Amino acid sequence: MRFCKSIGGVTIYAIVETGGKQYQVSEGQTIKVELMAAAKGATVELDKVLAVCDNGNLTVGKPTIEGASVLATVQDVGLAKKVIVFKYKHKTRYHRKLGHRQPYTELKIDSIKA
Repeated sequence: MRFCKSIGGVTIYAIVETGGKQYQVSEGQTIKVELMAAAKGATVELDKVLAVCDNGNLTVGKPTIEGASVLATVQDVGLAKKVIVFKYKHKTRYHRKLGHRQPYTELKIDSIKA
């Protein structure tokens, strides 16, 4: 157990991994993660919890905390803003314009179970 400070007045938060990325979450927070196989309104359990801070006590997993989970509700499933990829080589008449929209899942964190 180590000391952890409250961030933004929040006394309990967790660091979870999903989609190959790590997110610091607290109850009531909304985050956008990589696309998950879940419908809108479904409840999702994130079980890869790397660390939990509860009222100043930090618990760090090796690599994850056994029995810890974060429950979240799927708010939205959609596509992010379009990113334009433009390739150009001078003097060779080469140019390509491509667009990409990354799919995402928007989650609202309901509870953190340490």
